[in-house]
Amino acid sequence: MVTLAALIPPELRGEIKVYDESVEYIDPTRIKADIVGLTGITGVSMRSYAYAEYFRRQGVTTVMGGPHATLMPEEAARHVDAVVIGHAYETWPKLLNDYCEGKLKKFYYPPEKIDWALLPDPHRELFSHKSFITTNSIQAVFGCPHHCEFCVTPIICKGNYERRPIEDVFNEVSRMPGRYVTFLDPSPVENTEYATALYRALIPLKKRWGGLATTRIVDQPELLDAMQASGCFGLLIGFESLTASGNSTIGKGFNDISKYKRLMHELHSRNISVMGCFVHGLESDNSECFKRTLDFIYEANVDLPRFTVCTPFPGTPFFERLKQEGRILTENWTLYDAQHVVFQPKCMTVEELQEGHINCWNSAYRLANIFKRLAGSRTFLEYTILANIGYRLYCRGHRRFPHRRMAEDWKLSCSTAEDIARITPAY
Repeated sequence: MVTLAALIPPELRGEIKVYDESVEYIDPTRIKADIVGLTGITGVSMRSYAYAEYFRRQGVTTVMGGPHATLMPEEAARHVDAVVIGHAYETWPKLLNDYCEGKLKKFYYPPEKIDWALLPDPHRELFSHKSFITTNSIQAVFGCPHHCEFCVTPIICKGNYERRPIEDVFNEVSRMPGRYVTFLDPSPVENTEYATALYRALIPLKKRWGGLATTRIVDQPELLDAMQASGCFGLLIGFESLTASGNSTIGKGFNDISKYKRLMHELHSRNISVMGCFVHGLESDNSECFKRTLDFIYEANVDLPRFTVCTPFPGTPFFERLKQEGRILTENWTLYDAQHVVFQPKCMTVEELQEGHINCWNSAYRLANIFKRLAGSRTFLEYTILANIGYRLYCRGHRRFPHRRMAEDWKLSCSTAEDIARITPAY
């Protein structure tokens, strides 16, 4: 959002205010605007539509972009005046000019090629009064070279895998205050030559950074050394499944489970913490998958395990396949938060998958198990202790937001601010 703020044509002299429900309560009755832009992932799309309906009733022009609008543009168009599909670096300024000229279009599509050297510095000062852990976030790589059946990234990025000039990334990071930086790239290390060169370039800045990676880095010692030297303190790694069949069914056959523990050792020996992500409910998963996952996180001392229910997001090949097979149980997008079962699993019941998933969270974040994992990890404890406490609190939300409660939300009329407030927020 703060990058979009930087892209507003200066001749429009727009007054900008940014709101983010993840860190603040929003009272729509206090918002006065000519045009409101909305964004959201699938799990919060119903709230985005609720805001859109409210503002349209007040005569305010509404625009929606982001992941869900890109996946479901025709649906989004029923709720807003214009839909921005894909990256908005070039279409957002055009949309605003069209609005001012009274020529607003219903859909705005990204160009075939984006010049990544033209990205402006985000207007981070718009976030300065909000309670984020950090506003030092940046993206160097866009898209992903893989085409996993369940993933939205290849669709949003049209299958492209593109990189910003290293000099631009270096300069933006160098201007960030403080020591800590977050890289938001979903697949930054799949081009190992680029990633290694980028991390080596960052070494003189003496920053501490966290980001994402795939399990393939286990066989890239030069890349791992560059990560360590440049100040990497934590990585999100998608282990997904503890079986080869589970990974292959979603297009992640490159995940070699025989190397998982070695990868954990390589990262911990470099003082790099790991948020390990695991998916339950894959086509070959039965009720034993939960025990396999828990056994691994304790044996490998995964610093911060995160569990998701396999979710067929609309617009993906996975969703289309399951829909053809009659296995989609609901299209209430509020439930598509990767924590609720929304399809019929192949090798277990819906109840077995939901309960097994919740039990994994509860087991992993018992205090005794937190200390057990971190004692074996011995990495950046200031970060991992706080993050574990945060996830321990997060676990409680699973019981507070059952299917029944969330299923009621999408029936609201959203004609008033009170209706919006009643819709379940993403916990």
